[in-house]
Amino acid sequence: MAKIFAFTDGACSGNPGPGGWGALLQAKDGDTVTKERELKGGEAMTTNNRMELMAAIAALEALGKSSKLTVVTDSAYVKGGITEWMAGWKRKGWRTSTGKPVKNEDLWRRLDEAAARHDVTWTWVKGHAGHPENERADELARAGMAPFKPGRARA
Repeated sequence: MAKIFAFTDGACSGNPGPGGWGALLQAKDGDTVTKERELKGGEAMTTNNRMELMAAIAALEALGKSSKLTVVTDSAYVKGGITEWMAGWKRKGWRTSTGKPVKNEDLWRRLDEAAARHDVTWTWVKGHAGHPENERADELARAGMAPFKPGRARA
């Protein structure tokens, strides 16, 4: 049976500034990629963390049926939030341990809902360290950001 992987990344030019997200979905049978799909998008004014979250959300929402998959991210923010901090935020009414509102609550809620449909294993990899699929997700994120950079004509 094929294993499903979602390699996700976000990018921002300035923080805040124009940003993009990218996701590479792969079904693998052993080391052989049997199916692949690329996703990307962006926004004119956003933050890197929002784009990292959007990449994971888009990957999970793109899967039409409930799936068992591994999400691979280079964002400690995304991995830490979903695997460690979110349960506490929810218990405290979406407040941090210091009582402040959780930043990007709208996207954290959306990620929580998208992840709940699947059996997800979350994995962190070091960004810009030669991991081929992470580098490809980064390229997709930069391509998603490109139309929103100043001086670029909008389609």
